[in-house]
Amino acid sequence: MPAPPIKTRITEMLGIEKPIIQAAMGWIARSQLSSAVSNAGGMGIIETSSGELDAIRDEIRKMKTLTDKPFGVNVAQAFVRDPDIIPFIIDQGIKFVTTSAGDPMKYTATLKEAGLTVFHVVPSLSGALRAIEAGVDGLIVEGGEGGGFKNAKDVASMVLIPQVCEAVDVPVVAAGGITDGRSMAAAFALGAEGVLMGTRILSSAESPVHPNWKDAIVGADATDTVFLNRQGPGPALRALRTERTTRLEKEGSPNIFGEFAGTQAVYFKGDLEAGIALTGQVAGRIKEVKPVAQVFEETLAEYHQVVSRLPR
Repeated sequence: MPAPPIKTRITEMLGIEKPIIQAAMGWIARSQLSSAVSNAGGMGIIETSSGELDAIRDEIRKMKTLTDKPFGVNVAQAFVRDPDIIPFIIDQGIKFVTTSAGDPMKYTATLKEAGLTVFHVVPSLSGALRAIEAGVDGLIVEGGEGGGFKNAKDVASMVLIPQVCEAVDVPVVAAGGITDGRSMAAAFALGAEGVLMGTRILSSAESPVHPNWKDAIVGADATDTVFLNRQGPGPALRALRTERTTRLEKEGSPNIFGEFAGTQAVYFKGDLEAGIALTGQVAGRIKEVKPVAQVFEETLAEYHQVVSRLPR
């Protein structure tokens, strides 16, 4: 039997069945994966952090042929060089946008004036308050254990999520360390009303990445990621531990973006030493590659089990 639904402000605002949003992973969060998320009742997101905006336009169009469920687009401001992507998103009838990697003041007003719902991704309380000042409808609050580009002054989800939830009135989506019903229940106990999954969906059956990366996640321990480039220059990030990233952890890099020159070989050819495989600590809790729909159903079922067993 399907697990009972979970109704929150997130599900109501976004028109989704399950309060689960997919991370906007560069090159990965495209129609193949994102449509699977939307069709499973979550919120699929199309990425822009790859910077391949012509391809992104095609992926947004393709989404409409693969799902009739809601989906959104992430605008990763540090990587979007063509501001015309904003009117394109609006013209395509997209109703939900997440913004990240930049000042929420830049696009929030324009998107909201066009009738879109806007959430901003934040790694800190100060970032959350700035986004509230910009007028966002909600926040994605990202703890330092998550994969991808991070705040060099990282704060764990257990501390950051309640800190932000205590300070704001808008709905919060918890990101970083979320992989199942147990971690969803913990996030909701901290004040969140939805969760964002990155590494769990990255390792799903529908994910387009090479099986070598998925197998590395399944075989990983919680200590098998590294936090790189804390001292800069450029952004810090969390990635899968390999010989290459272990060396970078010790020696640093004068150009962290240059380390991503082999991204296509890492992501789609399975050469994990060719670049950097952005991965969260929660890889240590993922033990099997599963379809997205199964992940979501099991997440909701486990959530209800966990909540029912809590001491009263």
